[in-house]
Amino acid sequence: MMLPVRTDSSDGKGLELGAKLAEEDENHLPPLQMLAVYYHNLLRHAEQVNGNKPFRPHSRIWQRYGDIGRLIAMAKTPSTIVPALSFLTTSEQHPPGAICAISGDDAFLRHETRMALIHALNQVGQDGVDNEPTWESFDGRVAEMADLMDALRERSLFGSERRIVVVEEADALVKRYRERLELYVEKPVSDAVLVLEVKTWPGNTRLAKAVAKSGLTIRCQVPQQGRELTDFIKQLKDWLIHIARVKHQTKLERPAVDLLLEQLPTEVGILYQEVAKLSLLTDEEGVVDTDLVRNHVGDWRTRKTWDMIDAAAEGRAAEALDQLDRLLAAGEDPHALLPQMASTFRRFAAAARAYEQAEQQGRPMSLRAALQHSGVPSFKLSAAEGQLKQIGRPRAKQLYRWLLAADLQLKGYNSGKERARRVLETLIVRLARQTAVVQ
Repeated sequence: MMLPVRTDSSDGKGLELGAKLAEEDENHLPPLQMLAVYYHNLLRHAEQVNGNKPFRPHSRIWQRYGDIGRLIAMAKTPSTIVPALSFLTTSEQHPPGAICAISGDDAFLRHETRMALIHALNQVGQDGVDNEPTWESFDGRVAEMADLMDALRERSLFGSERRIVVVEEADALVKRYRERLELYVEKPVSDAVLVLEVKTWPGNTRLAKAVAKSGLTIRCQVPQQGRELTDFIKQLKDWLIHIARVKHQTKLERPAVDLLLEQLPTEVGILYQEVAKLSLLTDEEGVVDTDLVRNHVGDWRTRKTWDMIDAAAEGRAAEALDQLDRLLAAGEDPHALLPQMASTFRRFAAAARAYEQAEQQGRPMSLRAALQHSGVPSFKLSAAEGQLKQIGRPRAKQLYRWLLAADLQLKGYNSGKERARRVLETLIVRLARQTAVVQ
């Protein structure tokens, strides 16, 4: 890259010098740093011409060549602002600092990023042992700074030495305690990590700049258009392939993921669930190809499947049965529906078990905390809490048994589509709101 050189002025030698230095470093410096070197030498030569007197910030030469300090700082400081999908795919390349900001309006990405961040911290151990980190969650709408500081300084008798404090819905907290958070970034608690989950995070604020400089900022935003959207979709495809391989031990072929994004909207949560469903439908080779996507993925059927599951969980059996009938009439295989239903209902069963165990141990927990513990994404917590209340503890405790029985029935040697349909209908009716006694 050869930068433009002016030689028709009195400072031509300085211009040539700046360009020469930039050209010599071309193979070693990124373009931004090359530009910083170039402008730095321009300004240095201009000051020499001016009798070694520094230029004031409002002078013409300063305005003409721009903020040199900002350019050099940007060039020398590695970026700690990363897209969520990059972090989820290569978290080891983005070590978290004492304070991390998870920003953006995509609730699913924020949830996945938070769990990946905690997992990444779990891998960092001074003694080389993979210890489970101690972490605590706060609601930023009502949390007080004093409570956060107490939690950050607290040490547990069990678990790792590292303490993680997550503040969900932290926009209100940032607004109330911005100055105190700025001071905390300058002198954070050692062996503790503060995670702020916010929907808005303007990069021009002092707090955002401080976190980007000494901590880590992860953007959970889905771009709407332009080059950013193109880059996001590329990262999304790579991440879906990564998820299929790491979490489901399947191979998601590149043409298959291309087709998946053609048939579904760019909603990360829906695509994540679809990859999970497709992975369950693979043969012994564990390959998700275009035929599998074409046969089992569709806009209308995908939406109706999740609508059916929500209706069943909310006890609206008649509506759920009607949606099941429409799905089967549209060609959906009943054997493919049970894994999706089970993925939701298993979380309810796990939450009920965690809730009961906490009671028995004398440390009761809220339903919301139990659901979060069972893996329900944060953007689904409110709806899931109402659904679990509707199901009730007695039925929730039997969900594991019901799901196992349904799975065995569908895998039976004589399990045709009609028999599989009756199995799904039985499961829906068992969760009906009108059901009083369950045998």
